[in-house]
Amino acid sequence: MKCTLLELPYAYNALAPIISKETIEYHHGKHHQTYVTNLNNLIAGTTFEEEDLETIVRKSDGGIYNNAAQIWNHNFYFLSLTPDKGTKPNDKLTKAIDDTWGSFEKFQTAFNQSAATLFGSGWAWLVKDVDGRLSIVNESNAGNPVTKGLTPLLTFDVWEHAYYIDYRNRRLDYISALWNLINWDKVNKRYEH
Repeated sequence: MKCTLLELPYAYNALAPIISKETIEYHHGKHHQTYVTNLNNLIAGTTFEEEDLETIVRKSDGGIYNNAAQIWNHNFYFLSLTPDKGTKPNDKLTKAIDDTWGSFEKFQTAFNQSAATLFGSGWAWLVKDVDGRLSIVNESNAGNPVTKGLTPLLTFDVWEHAYYIDYRNRRLDYISALWNLINWDKVNKRYEH
């Protein structure tokens, strides 16, 4: 199936000042669009041409996987953000976080450290396993936890293109600020699914 660029549910300037309009223009409008264009070119005439994006991520490798997974990861990331303040983890997710890390603050600290110390480029993920246990995993480059049977709940994009315009090399400042944009309503639904 032909892949299309995700239409964001918010304006390009809606996440400012944490993520600027310029960053979204490059990150979504140019960078993300390139993955879409590349994938459509790569799957033309292959068995993946009629598959949905998640199936391509699960079953492909090489260039097809890299572009498909980056589209999937970026879609997930952009849909995890909101300009609407005040969402928070629901009681079930809060309990699971507390049971795993001791408190939400300790979870945030662990997640921030994991994301900040991922070497090179990639993604920090909050995931649950088939038994509902939570964990934080890092994936390099286009890595995606669905290929390991995990259910992604939240991700932070820690490729430099996600933050360099606004934060330069201050990855931890970007990560710390990003918590103000998390759409916990989405994360709660993913946890309960």
